[in-house]
Amino acid sequence: MRDKTAFQNFINGEWVSTERHFDNVNPVDGSLIGPVHEAGADEVGAAVKAARAALSGPWGRFSVERRVELLHAIADGIGRRFDDFLAAEIADTGKPMSLASHLDIPRGAANFRLFADIVKNAATESFGMATPDGGHALNYAVRSPRGVVAVICPWNLPLLLMTWKVGPALACGNAVVVKPSEETPGTATLLGEVMNEVGVPPGVYNVVHGFGPESAGEHLSAHGGVNAITFTGETRTGEAIMKSAARGTRPVSLELGGKNAAIVFADCDFDKAVDGVGRSAFANSGQVCLGTERVYVQRPIFDRFVAALKAGAESLRPGNPYDKHMDFGPLISQQHRRKVLSYYERARADGATVVTGGGVPRMEGRLAEGSWVQPTIWTGLAESSAVIREEIFGPCCHIAPFDTEDEAIALANASEYGLCASVWTGDIGTAHRLAAAIDVGLCWINSWFLRDLRTPFGGAKASGIGREGGVHSLDFYTELRNVCIRF
Repeated sequence: MRDKTAFQNFINGEWVSTERHFDNVNPVDGSLIGPVHEAGADEVGAAVKAARAALSGPWGRFSVERRVELLHAIADGIGRRFDDFLAAEIADTGKPMSLASHLDIPRGAANFRLFADIVKNAATESFGMATPDGGHALNYAVRSPRGVVAVICPWNLPLLLMTWKVGPALACGNAVVVKPSEETPGTATLLGEVMNEVGVPPGVYNVVHGFGPESAGEHLSAHGGVNAITFTGETRTGEAIMKSAARGTRPVSLELGGKNAAIVFADCDFDKAVDGVGRSAFANSGQVCLGTERVYVQRPIFDRFVAALKAGAESLRPGNPYDKHMDFGPLISQQHRRKVLSYYERARADGATVVTGGGVPRMEGRLAEGSWVQPTIWTGLAESSAVIREEIFGPCCHIAPFDTEDEAIALANASEYGLCASVWTGDIGTAHRLAAAIDVGLCWINSWFLRDLRTPFGGAKASGIGREGGVHSLDFYTELRNVCIRF
């Protein structure tokens, strides 16, 4: 039985404790949520062994229809325990209840339904052919599960991004070993309870807690029994995972960092552009891989846009995440706050004009112990500044003017990253030209964070390898086999 006061590992359908613990801390007020049992090499090995056994057991013999039913049951289970998942997500991240209840938990359940239905209706190709001697043959493709998939997750959208990987992996018949972020163990652990409740066979879904180097993450990515690795997180960690995956030439899917640009033309719908860029810079306290940290505004509306975005940033209200008026949460940890504040200091040292923010808000009572920073806007920095070049992952952006379309494209592309961009314009020709010219995996026109989940998602350049979403996820989580039959 699970210890409700702690975060245990979930291996082969059972709760596993270890002697090594670390604290899970609430970023809102610094309070202790509970101890987390760190998995070592032995626990990771046991999880991989359990996953491999599941593949050769009943799970490996389930029909597509049976897997689809089970994935819908998992989604229903999340729905029945919505409040539990909501509480776990808020405790781990501190994000506003309004955000977690409308995005994170519903999408966590929806990911299972989406990929269940995609797998049920997915088709493969077939070709008839003539043989050299005048006979006939039929070629057709079938999908087989990869096997054991290591799912290494980030802390910014813990349930949403974890199920975005676990959903298609299970739909395709794989077994998974999940390593959630050490900062956010709650919902991955809770999902283990749901798996048992709805009858998922032991070993299909496993959770190991811990850190990266010399801990659960490294043990998992290096384990020879893992057939594929999917990871969302920073680029340096992705590079380390690629090195581990090279042993055994195992496939990887990597959604990595971003230093995303928004380009705002003078002919845009001004109010919608301000609102969209504001959300992209400050939503989830800037802790979104798709967030905007570089804003380029055409010169005729530059001053007006800066003033309007400043007003929007200053209207954000930090506080208790259960307060319905609160719409701005803390950063994930004190460690991450130190990183973000170091860039705030660097911006001042590099000569930035601080339009608003740039420090720590005054919080009352226990909230003063939380990981809070102010939403921050700068102007006046050179494009060579580290604040412009490096991913900060905080509620901040730099705004710079541009004059021509070509200049805007060059500015957007002057980054080692290529995850996404947004373009705000009233001219459809401008929209199409920039969407084709900006080197990113996803380009929004007059919107942000709007996406059909069946479409391909992933980054270019240092922002990742591979695509997720719809049938594109199936390409990673399955092995395609061609069958040729002569007749």
